[in-house]
Amino acid sequence: MTTVIAFIFMFGLLVFIHEWGHMIFAKRAGMLVREFAIGFGPKIFSFTRNETLYTIRLIPAGGYVRVAGEDPEIIELKPGHHIGLEFNDEGKVSKIIVNNKSKHPNARVIEVEHADLDHKLIIDGYEIDDEDTRLRFEIDRKAFFIMDERETQIAPYDRQFASKTVGQRGMQLFAGPMMNFILAIFIFIVIGLVQGVPVEEAKLGEILPDTPAEEAGFQPDDVIVQIEDNSVSTWEEFTSIVRENPGQELDMVILRNDAEESITVVPNEAEAVDQTGEPISIGQIGVYQGFEKSIPRTFTYGFEQTYETTKMILTNLMMLVTGQVSIEMLSGPVGIYDATDQVVQTGFMNLMLWTAMLSINLGIINLVPLPALDGGRLLFVGIEAVRGKPIAPEKEGIFHFVGFAFLMLLMLVVTWNDIQRLFL
Repeated sequence: MTTVIAFIFMFGLLVFIHEWGHMIFAKRAGMLVREFAIGFGPKIFSFTRNETLYTIRLIPAGGYVRVAGEDPEIIELKPGHHIGLEFNDEGKVSKIIVNNKSKHPNARVIEVEHADLDHKLIIDGYEIDDEDTRLRFEIDRKAFFIMDERETQIAPYDRQFASKTVGQRGMQLFAGPMMNFILAIFIFIVIGLVQGVPVEEAKLGEILPDTPAEEAGFQPDDVIVQIEDNSVSTWEEFTSIVRENPGQELDMVILRNDAEESITVVPNEAEAVDQTGEPISIGQIGVYQGFEKSIPRTFTYGFEQTYETTKMILTNLMMLVTGQVSIEMLSGPVGIYDATDQVVQTGFMNLMLWTAMLSINLGIINLVPLPALDGGRLLFVGIEAVRGKPIAPEKEGIFHFVGFAFLMLLMLVVTWNDIQRLFL
């Protein structure tokens, strides 16, 4: 149950912050945000505030922000349609009743001749019993369609995605991944404030019980200065030598209380995988890196860790693209849940670290120029900026549709691999 709660919290936070970024910059640009959704499928909870419908949906596989003009509008008024109109105090149309007009006895029923709900905001038509008198009705900018007793706010063109500048549209698309990077920086800063910042030197922190380090006599705050006649100045140098020598006796010189001492340790042999996914043996002695409390260092640590994690993920992504890493190394929701289960057992701070890494990963993946992702849509905005005109919506729609189908197929393959790993 703890893992389930942790996974829901982590998933909800990552999706919420991503979609919140999209929504905030859409509203800043004057776009009408129709819906802010966490999950897909049927609604299990919803409320409306400031023109936006906020929903939690049944299938926890992502989320979305639905902005007017980004998807086909639900209702189109055509000549010959019979509709009901209700008016506000200014005499402008506030509600357009598409069906079930009998439930709105105060509505004025007309036959549509022409409607422009994007630019001029007018409806031309005739009374049902008087086709000789042509009438024109002005539409309020915040009028609603009423269809099947559900309200949908109209979106004048200047409130639609396509009406905004290249910069505004690009920023609205980029804001989601950007917020994931900001979240990661914030989490790393919180981790630094709570447990301290890892020191750059090879200084030991916690010594795990029943490990080669405890048996050899290492103590917290020991500083490794030499291994087998090789000077050591950083934690990376220390761990690299230990990893490369499983089962081999290592003579080390440590600094303890300003005095040098010699200690011999034999690293345990542990199984791991290299960057290509191949199994390898590494050495481990059972120690954690030392930490220090420093407010200025904590804030730089947040940016440094985000940068290093981003670089690591990009390196692995390039190895996947070039075939150096198999697609079997990818994990989907099932694999992430399994990994989360293992992380939860190691403590809350490690769960925070895992959340930061997944947030960066989500930001990077969404910036990859693949169809249906933020990066794919940013690609079209970039092409428009270069060409000076947009690509035909029909062509872009086909591109995203085909790409989305491919992504769903890839998700099925990845999920199947995750399930197989669980039972093998």
